[in-house]
Amino acid sequence: MNERIAVKQPFLAVPGTPPVEWRIAPGLTDYEGALAAMEARADAIRAGTAGELVWLVEHPPLYTAGTSARPADLLTPGRFPVFAAGRGGEYTYHGPGQRVAYVMLDLKRRREDVRAFVSALEDWIIGALARFNVKGERRDDRVGVWVVRPDRPSPASGEPAEDKIAAIGIRLRKWVSFHGIAINVEPDLEHFSGIVPCGIAEHGVTSLVDLGLPVTMHDLDIALKASFETVFGPAT
Repeated sequence: MNERIAVKQPFLAVPGTPPVEWRIAPGLTDYEGALAAMEARADAIRAGTAGELVWLVEHPPLYTAGTSARPADLLTPGRFPVFAAGRGGEYTYHGPGQRVAYVMLDLKRRREDVRAFVSALEDWIIGALARFNVKGERRDDRVGVWVVRPDRPSPASGEPAEDKIAAIGIRLRKWVSFHGIAINVEPDLEHFSGIVPCGIAEHGVTSLVDLGLPVTMHDLDIALKASFETVFGPAT
């Protein structure tokens, strides 16, 4: 079972860069409005008129289609709204109980390396999960963060199953990132059955509460900020 190697150095900004703005949206955030807001903020970062931002939201139930999404992977058309996201990747689900973190960083101030950036995002998630004694893992052939389920063997191999607990989908424009990550706290996992999540049919999906952990969204937000600062630097 291969695992990608973690980033050896934090993805810190150059000295003198202001702390990343850390914003938590209350309630449920409209997806189309979020896309427009991200585009505008990324443009402003690129123009030097705004600082970097991590924006934490929850969305109403919906599916998003990345640039590699295959129509056949939308298993129940019409169940929830479907949005063309403009990010990399395939279909994914967003909904209540899932923390979505939109990440707008200037990689010219950090490192102009897409693969290293994705690994840094994985490190951020893995560090946050570790605060709840959850061992998140990366895989060579699958983007995202996974947990091994020794309590549940895989029907195909008999080995312990692996479930996805966090997804990653980003876009870069002139080295400014937008879109980001999604971590399952307590979403309705049955909603994932309407798609082939990220084009991967042979593995399941889990959440912190599904793993038996009474974690709230607020608990996760605290862990995410602490882990973010370890990998990317100060946020306020």
